[in-house]
Amino acid sequence: MHTKPSRRLTGIDAARGVALFGMMSTHVLPLYTPGTTEATWTALLFSGRASGLFAVVAGIGLALLTGGHAQHRDRTLSADRRGIAVRALVIALIGLVLGGVETNIAIILFHYGVLFLVALPFTGLRVRALAAWAAGWLLLAPVAAYLLRPVVAATVDPPSLGANPIFEHFLEPGTLAADVFLTGYYPVLQWLGFLLVGMVIGRLDLSRLGTQLALLGAGAAAAIGAKLLSAQLLGPGGGLAALLQTPDGSRYPLEAMLDVGLAGVDQSGSWWWLAVSAPHSGTTLDLVHVAGSAAAVVGLCLLLTRRFPAALLPLSAPGAMTLTLYSLHVCVMSWADQLDPLPEPLQLFWLQVVGAVAIGILFQRVGSRGPLELIASGAATAARDGHTDVRR
Repeated sequence: MHTKPSRRLTGIDAARGVALFGMMSTHVLPLYTPGTTEATWTALLFSGRASGLFAVVAGIGLALLTGGHAQHRDRTLSADRRGIAVRALVIALIGLVLGGVETNIAIILFHYGVLFLVALPFTGLRVRALAAWAAGWLLLAPVAAYLLRPVVAATVDPPSLGANPIFEHFLEPGTLAADVFLTGYYPVLQWLGFLLVGMVIGRLDLSRLGTQLALLGAGAAAAIGAKLLSAQLLGPGGGLAALLQTPDGSRYPLEAMLDVGLAGVDQSGSWWWLAVSAPHSGTTLDLVHVAGSAAAVVGLCLLLTRRFPAALLPLSAPGAMTLTLYSLHVCVMSWADQLDPLPEPLQLFWLQVVGAVAIGILFQRVGSRGPLELIASGAATAARDGHTDVRR
């Protein structure tokens, strides 16, 4: 009776491990072939997809924390929400601390914590209502972002932080809010769609073979379909030609960036921006492609760990402590950037991967969680259970 949940969680941890190593690769390895505007395999595989997978798995985690397939209700759900809120605050605080580290990495943790808080009202929805919200959010949030960005640019000065959030940015609440929700690297307005998709997945019976196959098949179909539709709209539909006439479309090597990412590009001046599916463009087709890719990865990881929970141990062990390992990675990269000469990227990447796998397996063998996971889960448990004890 207890094997199914463990296998399910092992597969989810493995998917989280894929996200961790995918993000690490985009931080360490070049995204363009040196001397060209041609995307590298790292960019083609992981740019935008790894961090999106991280967010989708976060949504699965929220669903599991609130009962998973056997959804919690009433007082139990209220206690769950208190625990999640405290967990989110701890993660956001860690993100603010890491924001003060000198690094070129766009740190996701503060936005991650905000996403947890914004997703709390959705934790009580049944799976069908949740699926409707997820579909509507993926469809309409990018349109809202397209309409709101020019308004924010005209009213908030500056509209974006241009750096990772730190404690001092709370002195500029307008700019901080604009960056976190709309103009930053991980805009919460659109990225909430990833958490909602993950919550839908987490409400399914993930131990069933049919569910796992459906995630793999439907996810792959959605990911491929979004890319094909975007290619049709931009090519024969004339979208790319129109975008090349916009201010930033004419300023940047847009065709090359469509494979690597549009972070930092002002996507205004033409509704055709909503037809792209480039990483970090935040369009409907981008969100559907990334969410579909994430669902397929989750389905595949669940399938591969179905009979043998330890089959993906090099992924699932570090995937069980990504908060600690991600934070350690940011610190390592900050240290490496100060070395002269700079370390060779491929060597630096594999050293970190091997180190993360070794640390993950070590903590699993001694039956412990990562130190930051212990802090976050301990605070969440105290908030969840402490209030109940007082009521009694």
